[in-house]
Amino acid sequence: MPGQANALVSPGTEKDLVALTDIYNHYVRETAITFDTVPITPDERRPWLLSHPEDGPHRLLVARMPGPGGRVLGYATSSAFRPKPAYSTSVETSIYLAPGAGGRGVGSLLYRELFDALAAEDVHRAYAGITLPNEASVRVHQRFGFQQVGLYEEVGRKFGSYHDVAWFEKRMA
Repeated sequence: MPGQANALVSPGTEKDLVALTDIYNHYVRETAITFDTVPITPDERRPWLLSHPEDGPHRLLVARMPGPGGRVLGYATSSAFRPKPAYSTSVETSIYLAPGAGGRGVGSLLYRELFDALAAEDVHRAYAGITLPNEASVRVHQRFGFQQVGLYEEVGRKFGSYHDVAWFEKRMA
C-alpha cells in the first residue's frame, strides 16, 4: 500500500460542510471525475451531508490532519445505489481527496475505515463508477477487492470531450 497516511478519520459533520464542498468543487471545476459542471454552495450540498448519518449503510467519513482545526484531506462515502427498495443492500462508494492529498495513503485509509464499518451492516454489494482515465482510482478500488463489471462508453461530455465510465463491484457478503 502507499505510504501511511498521517490523518484521523471520523464521521462527517456540519462543521466539515464548507471544506467538503470546496474539495468537491475542485473536481467540478478542474476534472471530469464528476459530471457536475457548475460548482455548488455549502447550502446546496447540505442535503447530501444530512443523507449520511453516523451509522447505517450510508456513511460519510472525513480524513483530517491531526490536531485542533486539522485540515480536511478528503472524504469517502457509501450512498444509496438506486432509490428503489430492492436495491437497499447495495451501496455506491466514492473517495474525493483535497488537492495535494493524493499518493499519501489517505484514500486507502478512508476506504479501510469505511469497509470496516460496512462489514457490520446489511450490505451485499458495493459499486463505484470511475470516469476514465483515472488510474489512481482504479488502483485503490482494485486494492479493496473491486472488479470491473461494465463500461459505459462516452456516457458523459465535459470540457468538450466525451468520457467513459467504468463500473466496479465489490462483493461484501
